[in-house]
Amino acid sequence: MKAVLSTQDADINNLVKKANDSVGLTGVDLVKEVTSRKKYVWGNSSGKMKYKVVVLDCGVKYNILRHLFNLGCEVIVVPAGTTASEILENKPDGLLLSNGPGDPAAVGYVVKTTADLIGRLPIFGICLGHQMLGLALGGKTYKLKFGHHGANHPVKDLKKKTVCITSQNHGFCVDIDSLNKQEVELTHINLNDSTLEGFRHKKLPIFSVQFHPEASPGPHDAEYLFKNFINLMKR
Repeated sequence: MKAVLSTQDADINNLVKKANDSVGLTGVDLVKEVTSRKKYVWGNSSGKMKYKVVVLDCGVKYNILRHLFNLGCEVIVVPAGTTASEILENKPDGLLLSNGPGDPAAVGYVVKTTADLIGRLPIFGICLGHQMLGLALGGKTYKLKFGHHGANHPVKDLKKKTVCITSQNHGFCVDIDSLNKQEVELTHINLNDSTLEGFRHKKLPIFSVQFHPEASPGPHDAEYLFKNFINLMKR
């Protein structure tokens, strides 16, 4: 149900019209509103970093960049519209697909870029990046009836048989049944509604999670995933 909240307009008819006129989230590209306008380097690496990571900025949280930098990565942030060939020009060791707002299916240019880079780089997707990686691998996404928001969502690691408490903020989800199980292994499941929270490619150095491992705000249970990404680049 659409709704409107106002502290300025008290006219009920006007407010109802505003609610009805709202386009919502489905099919709307919000990434173009929040992505960086030009490429930039995060932090002062002084050329001493072990790995070079390109971050495709769909609305990236700075704490993701801080984690990569603190783990020895030269972090190059590029706009969401950057093509695969332009990313490869930076000669990166890995690619991070960032979080961001809105419907992943509406950001086809990022999905194409991701698909073009599969098999050419280690890839780590977070939140919206996880969804777009799912689309790039041939899966589908859908809008949740109730989105996941807050810092207390229990997620089960299917391999370790452990549970971590995660921070989440998303309204869309990757359809589990749409993924090719011969290529993709499910790694994490939401214990509240059994939706997909993570997967990895069985043969390629690619993985992603729906939640936010950078812990800002929220718990620190999933910070190990950044080290997993480092290990993929190391290998």
